Amino acid sequence: MTRPPSRAYRAPCEFYDRLGEDVTNELVEWFNSVDATYRSDLREVNEHNFARFEAKLEQRLAELKSDLVKWMFAFWAPTALAVVALLFRR
Repeated sequence: MTRPPSRAYRAPCEFYDRLGEDVTNELVEWFNSVDATYRSDLREVNEHNFARFEAKLEQRLAELKSDLVKWMFAFWAPTALAVVALLFRR
């Protein structure tokens, strides 16, 4: 008996004994092509979802940054005015 070809998926020796080398190799090639197709589809979906996630993250960070600047101004402006008022009061 010859060894099965080196592939991503290899059938057990029982397949080669029962089905023969040609049929088993064809079955292995079919499984490998289906696996490659699904892997490429999954990779595309993952890349698309990551791009959407990254865009949402950038948008939320920009909103957070603008909110942070507003709050910083809201807290620091009265503090600065109070310090200036205390300096001129003397």
